[in-house]
Amino acid sequence: MTSSSRLDRAYSAFDAVNRTDPNIFNWQGKDWPRELFLATKLTEWVQKLAPNASDPLQLAARCQHIGRWQIPRREYPEGRIGYLTWRKALAQHHADMAARMLSELAYDAPTIERVKAIVLKRGIKQDADVQIMENALCLVFLQYQFEAFRLDNEEKIVSIIQKSLLKMDDAGRQQALTLDYSPAGLAVINEALSGL
Repeated sequence: MTSSSRLDRAYSAFDAVNRTDPNIFNWQGKDWPRELFLATKLTEWVQKLAPNASDPLQLAARCQHIGRWQIPRREYPEGRIGYLTWRKALAQHHADMAARMLSELAYDAPTIERVKAIVLKRGIKQDADVQIMENALCLVFLQYQFEAFRLDNEEKIVSIIQKSLLKMDDAGRQQALTLDYSPAGLAVINEALSGL
């Protein structure tokens, strides 16, 4: 089996799970299962940022948030500690689910461990694949979710965007500046950048 056909089989398996997301994401008048849409867009960004991306990076892109809705935020306490605890549990959930599925697809242990490391974002700022993933995650947010999010979080949006931009490297931030924003959205991006 070629690497490409194995990737396609893994994508199909991951997409089948994300297709069951009960949360709907509307983009340009079309409704999608939220995580299916975002996983597809994350894959596209990773491929754009790293045209020769390794198989583990491509696999990690498609399963980065697999089954995200299965651990609801409401099951954790309010506040920052509750939020961070939830995020950590989610990351482990994604990594474990991906590992099980890849094992069923007969991927070898080193590939599975590498996918898990990327999904868990081990070595951000040191590991090139993890940094590409972080750039891609931020770019998906900025391209598809930022404008709606901005309207719901106007008091703290500049601080939130600064935190996202700090996770990116220079290449990622350059890509962020190529996206289409509303005038108000662009003002937030520029203010966040000026404060870095």
